[in-house]
Amino acid sequence: MKQIVLVIGFCMLLSCKNQAQETTVPISTKTKTMKKETIYSYKVNDLSGNEFDFASLKGKKILIVNTASKCGLTPQYKDLEAIYEKYKSNNFVIVGFPANNFASQEPGTNKEISEFCQKNYGVTFPMMEKVSVKGADMCSVYQFLTQKSKNGLQDSQVEWNFQKYLINEKGELEKVVLPQVLPTDAEIVNWITK
Repeated sequence: MKQIVLVIGFCMLLSCKNQAQETTVPISTKTKTMKKETIYSYKVNDLSGNEFDFASLKGKKILIVNTASKCGLTPQYKDLEAIYEKYKSNNFVIVGFPANNFASQEPGTNKEISEFCQKNYGVTFPMMEKVSVKGADMCSVYQFLTQKSKNGLQDSQVEWNFQKYLINEKGELEKVVLPQVLPTDAEIVNWITK
């Protein structure tokens, strides 16, 4: 009798084990990691219509800023040019993107923007053609800057003209700086010089 109970118990145990194996879905130990992009995969046109390849900036720290000619923050062009002149020999570059997304404060054509920047602020850092930095027509560079799925750091929105995006020497987004923070602020200068 003992043997029959043991055999029945063993069969039940074996049956339960087989059922568990049939209903269990194997769990993969590998997790899919999202490959974040770098700024180096993007090409845009500058104010003159020439192609600008971000891959040409490999190894440099990059400050990307959306600009406007008729904004209360427009005098930041002066500070942007000052830090560019001071640190450009230290593998640092600024790339400006004129945009008319905020209160129509950049209504000019690419040619008018170029003349305004040169005449009023002596801008020598690279300026790209006018783009959209938010909304359905957002340019691809700003999609990278504002979407964590692309930049691997964070989602953000461009709050206003002169928001700054800091890109490290590997082409990765490292920090987002609000528009009101001056380009000469210690937060930015310390980042450039570290």
